[in-house]
Amino acid sequence: MIGQVLSEVSAVVAPEREPELVAAYRELVALPLPDGLIRTELLRGAEGRWRVQSVWRSRAALEAVRSSPKLRAAPHLFRDAGAEPELAVFDIAVRRVVPAEVWAG
Repeated sequence: MIGQVLSEVSAVVAPEREPELVAAYRELVALPLPDGLIRTELLRGAEGRWRVQSVWRSRAALEAVRSSPKLRAAPHLFRDAGAEPELAVFDIAVRRVVPAEVWAG
């Protein structure tokens, strides 16, 4: 086990609210990132399904953010865009990352 976790917050967002969601996510990630956050991405899928996937150093780091009323987290972004978020957390069991020089060309 690596000890890191991936959180995934997803929701179906109405098409007219999608620009609002994207703008709010950009504002959020422009701020200093919380301690323990390694990577985060906003993903758009079919039929209005959006996801924020984030990799955290540990489950404790994720829980610290989720329990802090001062920190704005992904569920709030979806609620502000009029969607009801679903949260899932996964333990990262195995990982392989391709070096940047391979994919960056």
